[in-house]
Amino acid sequence: MVDTRITQAMGPVSAEVDIDVPRRQAFELIGDLSRRPSFTDHFVSDFHLTRVGPSGPGAGARFRVSLPLHRVWMDTAISVVEEPLRIVERGCGGRGNGTLSLTAWELLEGPGSLTRARVSYRTEPTHGLDRAVERLGGASIWYGRAWREALHRMRDLLESEEGTPARRVGVAGGDSHAIRIS
Repeated sequence: MVDTRITQAMGPVSAEVDIDVPRRQAFELIGDLSRRPSFTDHFVSDFHLTRVGPSGPGAGARFRVSLPLHRVWMDTAISVVEEPLRIVERGCGGRGNGTLSLTAWELLEGPGSLTRARVSYRTEPTHGLDRAVERLGGASIWYGRAWREALHRMRDLLESEEGTPARRVGVAGGDSHAIRIS
């Protein structure tokens, strides 16, 4: 078993939602970082991949999170994949990349094609100013709301009758004509 703990400063905050799709379908959407903005763009902007492969261990992304008192750049990389049950991402960001983050996704099978998706998120700011901004800005409340909204948007995307695929993003600085991610 991989140790997924980091010292607590904020969180963990968690959210969950029941989705009427098979677990594997939800797992594929969550595990493909190029599709992440399709359900997180209400609190994440300037999202881009850090390598060509958008899924699997080592896949990474960089993005900007708009917190109540400031905006921070964050990185995340998939570190653990237990298909189709769990994905763990580790990251960093903030002042000098001194804020460590951990995002854990769990997908539990329900009756029929029902899937319960759960996300847990926590951060560990190492710089005193970042810790103060998180506390004063109510980061745990804000992140809790943002992740709940993200899961509801993900559910709506997966359950949509149109079957419209989630939009994808590319690698930063990549030639959009040479690498087609669609």
